[in-house]
Amino acid sequence: MADALMIIDMQNGVCHGDQPLARLPQVIVGIQQRLARYRLDKKPVVFVQHNDEDLIREQTAWQIISELTVDAQDIRIQKTHANSFYQTDLKQQLQQRGIQSLEICGAQVEFCVDATIKMAHGLGYQLEMVRGLTTTTDNSFMTAEKTLDFYQERIWNHRFLEFIEE
Repeated sequence: MADALMIIDMQNGVCHGDQPLARLPQVIVGIQQRLARYRLDKKPVVFVQHNDEDLIREQTAWQIISELTVDAQDIRIQKTHANSFYQTDLKQQLQQRGIQSLEICGAQVEFCVDATIKMAHGLGYQLEMVRGLTTTTDNSFMTAEKTLDFYQERIWNHRFLEFIEE
């Protein structure tokens, strides 16, 4: 189990936007289970929220989906770039708590999840993921399912992170 759980962009405007996210109900259930486990073990949870012209701070689209509970002690990171570390205090928040390993989940695989994984890896964090706890939409090149498989199996696995069992 990692030092902290990082949940990326599980916001209303991302999860319930114009394009459906692949396997969203299963992803939500899996993240709920991971949240419960980290909280039971009193380990930090990091919620990352994207801010842009569609995800405006404090508006409904920006909010974390209601199926995931944000507790007062959770770390909340506000970002304007796909990389959760870029121009945020994420690295400082993690350092203050002595966090050296992260379990990552969330949306969207080819954008914010991928950029954050690669940056975290480059900064020396040990990364892990439960298979199937990331999601995305279809794009003009691949279906969402093919995109998920491509990143999990061809890009991340054993290069940037290790997959773990729940």
